[in-house]
Amino acid sequence: MDKLNNVNISDIQKLIPPLQLKSLYPTTEDLTERIHHSRKEISDILSGKDNRLLAIVGPCSIHDTEAAMEYAEKLNLLRKKYADKLYIIMRVYFEKPRTTIGWRGMIVDPKIDGTYKIGEGLQEARSLLLKINGIGLPAGSEMLDPIVPQYLADMIAWSAIGARTTESQTHREITSGLSMPVGFKNATDGSIQTAVNGMKSSRFSHSFIGIDQDGKTCIFTSTGNSDSHLILRGGRRGPNYYEESIEEAERIMHASDLSPAIIVDCSHANSGKKFERQERVLRDIVDQKVRGRKSIKGFMLESNLFEGNQKICENKEDMNYGVSITDECISWKETEELLATVYKKME
Repeated sequence: MDKLNNVNISDIQKLIPPLQLKSLYPTTEDLTERIHHSRKEISDILSGKDNRLLAIVGPCSIHDTEAAMEYAEKLNLLRKKYADKLYIIMRVYFEKPRTTIGWRGMIVDPKIDGTYKIGEGLQEARSLLLKINGIGLPAGSEMLDPIVPQYLADMIAWSAIGARTTESQTHREITSGLSMPVGFKNATDGSIQTAVNGMKSSRFSHSFIGIDQDGKTCIFTSTGNSDSHLILRGGRRGPNYYEESIEEAERIMHASDLSPAIIVDCSHANSGKKFERQERVLRDIVDQKVRGRKSIKGFMLESNLFEGNQKICENKEDMNYGVSITDECISWKETEELLATVYKKME
């Protein structure tokens, strides 16, 4: 018996290499070009070359691929309808960080039963991303596990570093090598400086350990990500989407020699995790944008087919279709109404 290694490990399973998964669910040349173009458009919005507003909209987390595709089809119609003023991206979140314990997302536990079939989760995630991108809808997701990007990042147009990991050196290093724009959320305590530090760090070259497409351990050297930006999501002291908070964020970014580029998360601490309050956050920041607050580049809405959330049931057939199993979401009906209102307000 080995008394020193893997003392607390009960099982080790081999995982399919990224290249093998991609061969099972390959992208086309046309799809690759479309995703590349999406990243360029998002970059132009963040830099101010494009005056449209980013709208990152969708479920708090994906747990049902059928409901996710129904939602994607609906959102894609609005993407086309409002394309001259809004650049709509679907939230396609497969990983969920937990404060203590809980369901960790579709990649880690696709069956939602604690069996942790991660290989199946990666396959389901890549298959869904292919379908969403295939209809022309850009996908956005949080980068949480440092290995997962090798499997999925080629189909992500925009990504985020969450509030719990914004101070993580590992995630700053990964961001420096990612090929798409990445937003850093302010920390859970509300600290904006923490996220700005993450942005600044990610813009420099780093060397870090990871796996390549064959699944082999490698040392990566990055060039830095110039499209890192700030996401305000509120904190323990309350919301931070008010005009004074935006001004403070601008001041902190200027002090770090960063051009202010801010996305406001209408959920989480900005809404007290109450779906009904997302509307007031959105209306406030759009009003600020219309009045000339150029640093506001977009917003995030947690939205699903139906409002609210639900607990995970042992019998999955007892769960309601199109309802979040993590944070509360607004309904599709309200999503349509809010995006229509934003579109009308934008010049």
